Amino acid sequence: MGYGSGELIIRSYNAQNDRVRVEGLESICEVGPADKPFLFTDTLGDPICRIKNSPIYNMLVAELGGQLVGVIQGTIKLVTLHKPPKNVAKVGYILGLRVAPAYRRRGIGSRLVTKLEEWFVACDVDYTYMATEKDNEASYKLFVNKLGYVKFRTPAILVNPVNHHRSSQISSNFKLTKLKIEEAESLYRKYLSSTEFFPIDIGNILRNKLSLGTWVSYPKGETWGKVPTSWAMLSVWNSGELFKLRLGNVPISCFMYTKSSQLIQKFLPCFKLPSIPDFFNPFGFYFIYGVYGEGPLYGKLVKILCNFVHNMASSKPKDCKVIVTEIGGNDTRSKLHIPHRKSMSCSEDLWCIKSLKKEDRKSVHKLTTMPPTRALFVDPRE
Repeated sequence: MGYGSGELIIRSYNAQNDRVRVEGLESICEVGPADKPFLFTDTLGDPICRIKNSPIYNMLVAELGGQLVGVIQGTIKLVTLHKPPKNVAKVGYILGLRVAPAYRRRGIGSRLVTKLEEWFVACDVDYTYMATEKDNEASYKLFVNKLGYVKFRTPAILVNPVNHHRSSQISSNFKLTKLKIEEAESLYRKYLSSTEFFPIDIGNILRNKLSLGTWVSYPKGETWGKVPTSWAMLSVWNSGELFKLRLGNVPISCFMYTKSSQLIQKFLPCFKLPSIPDFFNPFGFYFIYGVYGEGPLYGKLVKILCNFVHNMASSKPKDCKVIVTEIGGNDTRSKLHIPHRKSMSCSEDLWCIKSLKKEDRKSVHKLTTMPPTRALFVDPRE
């Protein structure tokens, strides 16, 4: 394909030569639709911050006529993925695809994806997958219509703002215990190792400095040494240590309402009006992962754990503005009890998958048609 400005060169990212140019590309690509707000990602001077904690990762850049015009990132890991005759697969995850606005519709995006897939193949990857908003028409057309990906799962992303002026109530009828890393790993392997996308290296995730810990909740009067009649667990990842987010393209009316609600909350707390966090300046967030539990009181116990995480976030520096949880789309029992603001959440994200091996292409149909497991483990490193 002719690109009009010379030969398109796709190569690996070089931090020394490419960092500033990649950051510049990110800044012009984050401008969303003119009619709605968008999230701007501040990588804090490290363009590979979102992938560098993964077992294997790569970032490719595209150059045309000496200009850096596109980037893409990918990670590789072993996960549980129910594909007969074995239940473990090596999967590649695609993220961070960006093409400069002036160079779009020239096939650069598809070339970047293809080159990344070639790297996956060289690393003996079984499947590659990507995630996008369900209404991202351009991404859907590229991956599904052009590159052969198929719809796989539709997880829900739940977002709960942190109120630094008010703590969430935690019932005294229940206990909370922080698990040792070895205990948490054992528990996850026992109960979640058969769920979709459970990472085989779960221990590395739990031992990462960004993982703040794993907690369990159960009824008062029972002990954790003996499995309680009802229990719930979750882990927390401090994403704000890697990168920040900022809301852009917001109507002035929304900006003024946010500022006024914060002033009212600060100086007239007796009115008990919910204040809206300041999303106009860069902010960090906590990510809740590994949500699971059993028993008739599971819902209440999950809510207690989430309230505990909120209180933990509200006591920290105010740059942690939201708590994000991603769960399986059919995990309705968790969704009902995890605190979140509907207007800020996404009830249906979209994961698409593709087989990179001829012998596995028939199994993709089975993967996409078989009922999903209730729990879906979302790797916080990505």
